[in-house]
Amino acid sequence: MDYVSLLVEQFQLGGKMMYPIAFALAVAVAIILERTMRIMFQYNIDGTSFMFEVQKYVLANDIDGAIRLCNGGGRAALPRVVKAGLQRASRDEHQIQNAIDAASLEVIPKIEKRLHYLALIANLATLLGLLGTIGGLIYSFGQLSKVLAAERQKVLSDGIAEALNCTAFGLLVAILAMVCHSWLSAKAATLIEEVDEYSVKLIDLLSARKYKHSTEDNV
Repeated sequence: MDYVSLLVEQFQLGGKMMYPIAFALAVAVAIILERTMRIMFQYNIDGTSFMFEVQKYVLANDIDGAIRLCNGGGRAALPRVVKAGLQRASRDEHQIQNAIDAASLEVIPKIEKRLHYLALIANLATLLGLLGTIGGLIYSFGQLSKVLAAERQKVLSDGIAEALNCTAFGLLVAILAMVCHSWLSAKAATLIEEVDEYSVKLIDLLSARKYKHSTEDNV
């Protein structure tokens, strides 16, 4: 069976409301692909390994080396936040925290960007499918009194086919958008939690470094 031809046929049977639903699908797929690339590859990094390397530089009192390591992280979220803290390593803990918070406020919205549109598309596709269903039923029942008795069955079946196809297509788009929204939101939340966790560990690490070197100076 030619599934592509069948899909095209079912799409055509769905009536005019299939086109805005198809547009919603195209937008959803574009957002899903773009967000997946950003969250899974561009903004993501192995936080454990990265912070292990940062710790080695900091404990060796090589802050510049740690900053260079962050520069090598590209557009990943964690290195950008850690770099902001390292650039204030010689300041007090409050100023380090402020620098980290400022970097986090810049990075986190980029991680969550456009995700809320997937939830909107899921709701919109469902409503468009319902609108197409109602439109198909109204049209079919409205035409029954205008056609001959022999043609009524065809008019009614065409209207019901339009209604059901529109509903099914809208629900499929909604399910795709909802599933991907939940998955990407979970990945984004994990990434943000990792940034928060290692930001706190960085402050503790820089504090330990200051204590260590102040003790050595006193000796």
